[in-house]
Amino acid sequence: MTSTSEVKAPRLTAGHWFRNQLGNIAPFLTLLFLVVFFSFASSSFLSFGNMQNILQQVSITAIIAVGLTFVILTAEIDLSVASVANATGIVVAFFTLQDASVNIANIPLAGGFAIILAIFTCLALGGITAMGVTRIGIPSFIMTLAMMQICDGISAMLVRGQIAYNVPWLIGKLGAGSIFGIPWLIIVAALALLIGHVVLTYTRFGRYIYMVGGNREAAEYSGVNVKLIIAAVLMISAFCSGLAGMLGVAYFGSAQQNEFGTYLLDAIAAVVVGGTSLFGGRGGIGNTIIGLFVLGVLNNGLDHINIDSFLKILIRGLILLAALIINIYAERLRVSRSAAP
Repeated sequence: MTSTSEVKAPRLTAGHWFRNQLGNIAPFLTLLFLVVFFSFASSSFLSFGNMQNILQQVSITAIIAVGLTFVILTAEIDLSVASVANATGIVVAFFTLQDASVNIANIPLAGGFAIILAIFTCLALGGITAMGVTRIGIPSFIMTLAMMQICDGISAMLVRGQIAYNVPWLIGKLGAGSIFGIPWLIIVAALALLIGHVVLTYTRFGRYIYMVGGNREAAEYSGVNVKLIIAAVLMISAFCSGLAGMLGVAYFGSAQQNEFGTYLLDAIAAVVVGGTSLFGGRGGIGNTIIGLFVLGVLNNGLDHINIDSFLKILIRGLILLAALIINIYAERLRVSRSAAP
């Protein structure tokens, strides 16, 4: 009788677990610290009304960040999200009947047609980006940078420095209306986050996204159509940006150039601060939600303690820098563990 030796799996110590979960723990602890700090610093911060304000303030960013999470999980980047949102919002207003005081040579259509054209626009823009990245081979950073300029040009040509105000009734309701005291914008953002989480967690497409981001070469050997997955996530990102753009125009009450200028940094920060790896394959919608709350609580809390607006920008930059450092450090720990014998 031949004896066999058993190979025992290495025990996972607390230190190993902490290093493995560093990207998830740090954002949560940051959020907890911010909530506690601002609760003591301002008596009006921790209230139901203010919590609803925070949710509403991050809702547009949340919708954009859902699509951006899909892209970053594949180790790609989309710098055009804010510009696609702006262009789509202007398109839906351009094809909506405006007041006589609005000096824009637009083309009024029925509300449903305006929405369809706007959706077609954002999907077409996403399709062009996807083709440039997957068929021509342009790096996503460069391709989406070019698409940013293209979208800004579309926005400028349509409104020519003017401001449009009217949007289709459905868009106006979802962007600025409420039901039982809850803004529809919050509900749409929550649904977008939920659908994104379900797709990434429970579908084969979601598993393919993680495979492509985790090890692209291994995914190809496994039979995954990597180019198709990358094209799909870029299209999803464009659609999410377009949806956010249409609802954002209703929320702001106007459609104009450069209206979504800050949302590119906000969306990227939400994904990265939440702990999703810039190298792909690690993270998800849960991380993005934490990142959204960190940014929302930080911005709202700084307003409550009346901090200087210029210092507020500096603090946000430092928070993003800290998140990037943690992201890089967590990735190095993961690589060193996987390389260890």
